[in-house]
Amino acid sequence: MLRSFLPFARPYRVPLTLTVLSMTLLVGVQLVAPLLIRRLIETISAGNSSPSAYRLVTQLALIALAIYLARAGLEFVRSYMAHVAGWGVVADVRRAMYGHLQKLSLRFYEDKQTGQLMSRTVNDSDLLEKLIAHAVPDVLVNVLMLVGVSVMLFLMSPQLMFLTLIPIPLILLAMRGFAVYVHPAFHKRQSELGELNAILQDNLSGMREIKTFTREAAEEKRISTRLENYKGSLLRALKLMATFEPFVNLAAGVGVIVVIYFGGRMALAGTLPIADLVTFFLFLELFYQPVRQLSAAWEQVQEAVAGAERVSELLSEQPDIADAPSAVELSGRAKGNIRFENVGFAYQPDQSVFEHIDLNVPAGSMLALVGPTGAGKTTLASLIPRFYDVGSGRITLDGHDVRDLSLASLRGQISIVLQDVFLFHGTVRDNILFGRADASEAEMREAARVANAEGFIERLPGGYDTMIGERGVKLSGGQKQRLAIARAVLRDAPILILDEATSAVDTQTERLIQEALERLMVGRTTVVIAHRLSTIRKADQIVVLGDSGVLERGTHHELVRRGGVYAGLARAQQPEPEVVWREDAPAA
Repeated sequence: MLRSFLPFARPYRVPLTLTVLSMTLLVGVQLVAPLLIRRLIETISAGNSSPSAYRLVTQLALIALAIYLARAGLEFVRSYMAHVAGWGVVADVRRAMYGHLQKLSLRFYEDKQTGQLMSRTVNDSDLLEKLIAHAVPDVLVNVLMLVGVSVMLFLMSPQLMFLTLIPIPLILLAMRGFAVYVHPAFHKRQSELGELNAILQDNLSGMREIKTFTREAAEEKRISTRLENYKGSLLRALKLMATFEPFVNLAAGVGVIVVIYFGGRMALAGTLPIADLVTFFLFLELFYQPVRQLSAAWEQVQEAVAGAERVSELLSEQPDIADAPSAVELSGRAKGNIRFENVGFAYQPDQSVFEHIDLNVPAGSMLALVGPTGAGKTTLASLIPRFYDVGSGRITLDGHDVRDLSLASLRGQISIVLQDVFLFHGTVRDNILFGRADASEAEMREAARVANAEGFIERLPGGYDTMIGERGVKLSGGQKQRLAIARAVLRDAPILILDEATSAVDTQTERLIQEALERLMVGRTTVVIAHRLSTIRKADQIVVLGDSGVLERGTHHELVRRGGVYAGLARAQQPEPEVVWREDAPAA
């Protein structure tokens, strides 16, 4: 599974090579220090107090100084280069994850929490840095150290060296055994962290609702429960690692005891020089030091693998809406002729939303969709830009099946204004220019004028440079709608979809928005979803949807004269313009 992340490491071959090279040299430098001590002991034991002996001591001290300076430099190179590679890989993985998230269709997001996806993108990918900058270098340098020290120990005393290896098989078995329990524990911990992030994101976004319904105590309790779950899963994982580390230290202690017993007896018998025994103990510390550090590295490996699995799961998600292998780029500006041919759709195989929809929307005309909540109005409109794909039949744009067009070129022909306007944290200017980033200042201001937004924008403290807060929290509903319309004006797409664009505002604001929309619709193919029938009187074609599909179709005057469902709705809304579609509206 970790092999799937190797392509992300390839651009960082240079820092990774420098990391490996510095680690190799660092091991060599560390192996020299005990040999200096050995030489010093031999000189002192010889009882030689000549000037040459003093010069040798001075030389040994200078060599030791050079060794420690070299070690400091190599440790810097190893640490910094490992972090350059580690954080570089993390940034590239996050970039790939975000790009992949943008490719996934809306159906993927229907049952996903934003906090969970953020946790995978940020927290889980963050663990890859531990793997690249810490765990892998630590494992590599410790393995090199084990090999180097083993060679030195063998050269001094093969018999003692083999005795020091007695605990190693036990440690290796323990590492394998603990991985079976530790890895699932860390995976559970990452899952709990994702759940915690998800609920925090929801609650912080919904703070107004929490205060409105005085849910502070209940939500604090819910967050506390998640915190306790995360703490519990974390402590269970750490408990397993806390058991593993003392076991490694105990095994290392057994090795030291073996050397004390057998090495001491060999020194007393005269078969092992005292200088070699002291040097053996120094090398022995270097031998078991990496064994101990491997336990910490093993914890980081398990954490990283758990995070990498969750990242890999997300990257393996396949979008159900994608370009066909032979997708056609729609060049130039589309005319905007839209046809629905025997279209059917279902979110679930046994839950059909509608069937056998046949509609023709000529270029430059206005189609209005009305009907009760759940009749499929928004779904039907969402099939045009392929937010979902038809279950049966087909939709064409200027004669092309929309599934045969590239998503980018198809959606580039469409502007959408929704009831629930989403504005980004930033300035008014940023949000209007979201429609077309390369627009000039004059074009942006003209878009605001057309959207009837110019007046309120100029009254803001900073005008177009006013920060509007997350989701436009500092603006009213009508102001947000007009900014969304300005964004659509600036996009200047030939097809316009309006989904309940005036349903959440007062009558005066609705009039301003309606004026802006009428300007926007000129020369464009427009699909309008509306509850307020007053906004669609001028539609070229009104389609009434119900549970069984299309109930009625025609112009406003035709449908009123027909005396069916639409006529009943028109009569119900005539005295009070604010009345909206009743769920108990009479069927045809």
